[in-house]
Amino acid sequence: MIEVISDSRCIRCDICVRVCPANVFAKDDQGLPIIARQDDCQTCFLCEIYCPTDALFVAEAADGPIGITEAEVEDRGLFGVYARGLGWSKGRANGAQFDTTHYLRVAQV
Repeated sequence: MIEVISDSRCIRCDICVRVCPANVFAKDDQGLPIIARQDDCQTCFLCEIYCPTDALFVAEAADGPIGITEAEVEDRGLFGVYARGLGWSKGRANGAQFDTTHYLRVAQV
């Protein structure tokens, strides 16, 4: 479940707003995404994965809000941890170097 959006990390690109299939986010007067409908979060991690600045934290296996603060997420190094776990990081093509599906495609030709 989406828990934290870092005001200091967020560049207001709206990617999280656009990729969210559950329409969890709204925007404040300064354009910062806010968690408007947390209970609607499907824990799909798309917002965290696509965030270019690691400004979001999604708690896995949470049935409801866990009440973690931005400071706790920062101290524990949790911003962007799911995306890094998938092989996504700044300056690298979204884990493409680990994608083995191209072998399947070649075998089908």
